[in-house]
Amino acid sequence: MYQVVRARLRALTARVCGARRDAGMVTSEYAMGIVAAVAFAVVLYRVVNSGPVSTALRNIVQQALDGRM
Repeated sequence: MYQVVRARLRALTARVCGARRDAGMVTSEYAMGIVAAVAFAVVLYRVVNSGPVSTALRNIVQQALDGRM
């Protein structure tokens, strides 16, 4: 009985430890994620600040403030 319990405990411990080894991102993955997020933010900023998009957003906000839809 003791050996069965001990074997199951080892199996459970190995499974938990194995999951912890791959449970997160490493520094290089964080760095790549940050670079991708910054690149996306720059593209989005340029699109939103472009002439036609800026004008359309300004008109939408103006209509909302005027109470017209």
